[in-house]
Amino acid sequence: MTTAAVRDGQRDEDDRGGLRAAFGGLTTRGRSFLAAGVAAAVCAYVLGQADLLRVGLLLAVLPVLCVLVLHRTRYRVATSRRLTPQRVAAGSEARVQLRMENVSKLPTGLLMLQDHVPYTLGSRPRFVLDRVEAGGRREVSYRVRSDLRGRFPLGPLQLRLGDPFGMCELTRSFSAYDTLTVVPRTEPLPPVALSGEAAGQGEGRQRSLALAGDDDVIPRAYRHGDDLRRVHWRSTARYGELMVRGEEQPQRARCTVLLDTRRIAYRGAGPDAAFEWAVSGAASVLTHMLERGYAVRLITDTGSSVPGDGGDGLGGSGQDAADAAGLMMDTLAVVGHSDGAGLSRASEALRSGEGLLVAFLGDLDERQAALVAGMRARAGAAVAFVLDSGDWQADGSGEGRPPAGERLRRLREAGWTAVAVPPGARIADVWQGAAGGRPETAQSYGGRS
Repeated sequence: MTTAAVRDGQRDEDDRGGLRAAFGGLTTRGRSFLAAGVAAAVCAYVLGQADLLRVGLLLAVLPVLCVLVLHRTRYRVATSRRLTPQRVAAGSEARVQLRMENVSKLPTGLLMLQDHVPYTLGSRPRFVLDRVEAGGRREVSYRVRSDLRGRFPLGPLQLRLGDPFGMCELTRSFSAYDTLTVVPRTEPLPPVALSGEAAGQGEGRQRSLALAGDDDVIPRAYRHGDDLRRVHWRSTARYGELMVRGEEQPQRARCTVLLDTRRIAYRGAGPDAAFEWAVSGAASVLTHMLERGYAVRLITDTGSSVPGDGGDGLGGSGQDAADAAGLMMDTLAVVGHSDGAGLSRASEALRSGEGLLVAFLGDLDERQAALVAGMRARAGAAVAFVLDSGDWQADGSGEGRPPAGERLRRLREAGWTAVAVPPGARIADVWQGAAGGRPETAQSYGGRS
């Protein structure tokens, strides 16, 4: 929630500048009255009609009085905004609740609230409040929705003041704003045993030590309440103080998700583009593996890693998994195309014993295919989802690129479970197909033929 307050008429400008700005707030009705009054006064002077002069003065003075009264009005207004939730998936709605409170001792006149919203979230919401008594409050709400992922600012909130005759409107702006994070769409994935993934301590289930907070593996100093049956007498004699055996730490499976973001590897734009499918696929796999208790790490072709290069990945269960998912989802919400030409930095960021490696790749030339094939040696199991521009571009702009079949064959020979992703394929179907080893066709994955 954000809160701000404004006092009408208090500006950094001097009185003359503030009054000039107030006259600039004349509405079409106010300008028409002023022009009609001046014209009537001129005609009355030329024709010598006193009654017409009085009418002209009334028409001209009314909007001027409205400007002066509105400009000199003094009252304080506090506003707040609540965004629920602050992180939504693309295509889902978020609710924005606005609260306005009159904290002055005078009732307000006609007010209009207007919140600044990016065009991708919809039209700009406007609300008219007739009169707010002293100490009173009003609440209004609206909904926003975006089919595009990203981070979108909401605000600042604008308060438009008006007089009862509609002659003048003045705008006051607040400085506070909130940010809505639109993350990629995700699909629930079925729990499958991928090729090369063992159920226990096999190479596909490379283990890493759990996060801090558990007992050390080596003997440690005695703590009040420790079971005396755990006393390690050899270490006690060596260090001259009571030592106890530490319990072995629980271990967790590891998974690394590699996302290829190279601009030259994808064609097209929009929610249905190949790159957006790859981002959504990476988000779905990250969420799925975190739910299964894996320590998960996200790497892009630039070599950037979430969490950082020194971490073994985030995951586990409960709050840790939720925080890990939020961190990586925020990264995927704003990830864009990189200008890199190769995957060498991503290869350098991979460590030996990565556990399960899941890669989402765009177009690969022979050199990049060989580089990806070499990554297989660092993982216990490796699955690659390859998106071919020739298939995803219906206009034929992907023609002339190396055929996907040759690249898939090379990856499979290196030990990858390589899957070609057809346009419109469901992520869950492709994931299931990677486990079953079925032919990668549009029909088998539910895509468009």
